[in-house]
Amino acid sequence: MPAALSVNLNAIALLRNRRDLPWPGVAHFARIAMAAGAHGVTVHPRPDERHTRASDLPLLRALVDDEFAHAEFNVEGYPTDEFLRLVIDNQPEQVTLVPDDPSQPTSDHGWAVAAHHNLLAPAVSELKRHGFRVSLFVDPDASDADLAAAREIGADRIELYTGPYGSCLDDAARARTHLDQLADTANRAKDAGLAVNAGHDLTVANLPGLAQAIPHLAEVSIGHGLTADALEYGMAGTVGRFLQALGHEL
Repeated sequence: MPAALSVNLNAIALLRNRRDLPWPGVAHFARIAMAAGAHGVTVHPRPDERHTRASDLPLLRALVDDEFAHAEFNVEGYPTDEFLRLVIDNQPEQVTLVPDDPSQPTSDHGWAVAAHHNLLAPAVSELKRHGFRVSLFVDPDASDADLAAAREIGADRIELYTGPYGSCLDDAARARTHLDQLADTANRAKDAGLAVNAGHDLTVANLPGLAQAIPHLAEVSIGHGLTADALEYGMAGTVGRFLQALGHEL
């Protein structure tokens, strides 16, 4: 079964926020994406609301519930008390915890899970108590100790940071090196009892290699590259292209 595609809506929200106007509508484009076959949507509401806003989350939750019951809502963020309350209020199917400083423009590293045990363990426990699947964002070369710690504190999945792989562009040899590293970590995660997601700088061009290297990949979350392609192909057409790149038959 090819990996599920979750469309990250942050870039759309960022464009909307350039003006004091309600368009482009985050829920509007989420509807187009899921109607075209996306398996869900992702948001990363940061404290400064520079892209996704807290007010977007109830609209997306209602959209999935009312029109796309098969789809999933994934919310990413750093596990502050405020973030945990936002998540609990909006009931996503999956919560992805990331180690971002609030000032970071985007995620650029994963958790050192064992070193952050005292932060992550209670957050994961609280999220699991409310019935959410929990994924931890980790580096492409995450250690066995960190994978074991992720499992020990109750995480269901890891999300592999694929930024270094995505930055290879036309350097096939370097891409192969990163793919081998990602595949090794994914296999060790699977052996530790964790399912595997992936995300960051994934494109139609580099997705097939990732899917081939990690045949048990559960989900990819894609925002920047997918939104950029949507300027050329439209959101519905772009979702189809990414689904095909993952190996789905349309």
